[in-house]
Amino acid sequence: MAARGTVYLVPNLLGVVAPEDVLPRRTIAVARTIEHWLVETPKPARAFLKSIGSPRPIAQLSIASMSEGATSVEALLAPAWEGHDIGILSDAGCPGIADPGAQIVACAHAAGLRIVPLVGPSSLLLALMASGMNGQRFAFHGYLPVKPEARDPALRRLEIDSRTAQCTQLFIETPYRNATLLQAIVDTLSPTTRLCLAVDLTLPTESIVSRVVSEWRGVDAQRYAKRPAIFLLDA
Repeated sequence: MAARGTVYLVPNLLGVVAPEDVLPRRTIAVARTIEHWLVETPKPARAFLKSIGSPRPIAQLSIASMSEGATSVEALLAPAWEGHDIGILSDAGCPGIADPGAQIVACAHAAGLRIVPLVGPSSLLLALMASGMNGQRFAFHGYLPVKPEARDPALRRLEIDSRTAQCTQLFIETPYRNATLLQAIVDTLSPTTRLCLAVDLTLPTESIVSRVVSEWRGVDAQRYAKRPAIFLLDA
C-alpha cells in the first residue's frame, strides 16, 4: 500500500513583505515542495507561491479553492490518498485560525492523514502578544454588526463580558470601516476600558497602540482607515 501524503497548514503573509522576513526557512522550504494546494482564493495563493520562489511554474501546480461547493472535501483530499502532500493556504495568516481550513483538517483527521502545522504569522496572536492584555483568557468574535443599533449593544456586551470574566475580547472590521468602528468604541464604552488597535502587522507600516478609551478621544480615526486591523478590548 502506497504511503499517504501529509497535509501541511501553511501560513500566508499578512501583506506585501519579503517572505524571508516573516516566515522560517523550514516553512518556505516545505511550501516549495508542495504541488497540490487547497486555498481560500486562487489569485492570492498564486502570488504567495510566486513570492516564495516555487521551483515549478505556478501554472503546473494543482490549486483548488476550498470554497467551491461543488467539490467535496473527500475529493479535495484525494491527492493525499495517492501519496502526494497537500498544502492548505488562507489569503492571509494561518489557515483554520479565523480563516478557512478547519473543515478540511477535520476531514483529514477522520481519514487518518498526518497533519503538520507550519510556523508563520497569525494576526490575532501577534496582536494579543503586543497588547499587554490578558493572554490567559481571550475570545475572538470576528466581525461585529455593521448597523449602529446592533453594533453598539454588541460592544457593550463585550465590555461586560471582559470585565466579568477577565477575558480579552478580539474582533475585526472591514478595513474601510475601521474609522467608524473606532469612533463607535470611543462614543460607547467606559473611559477606563482599554482598547488596543493593531494594524498592518509584520509590515513596515505596522502600528500597535494600547490605551484607555478616554485617551483615544481626539485621535484622528482616519489614520486607521483601509488598513488591516485587530481590535482588542480589556475592561
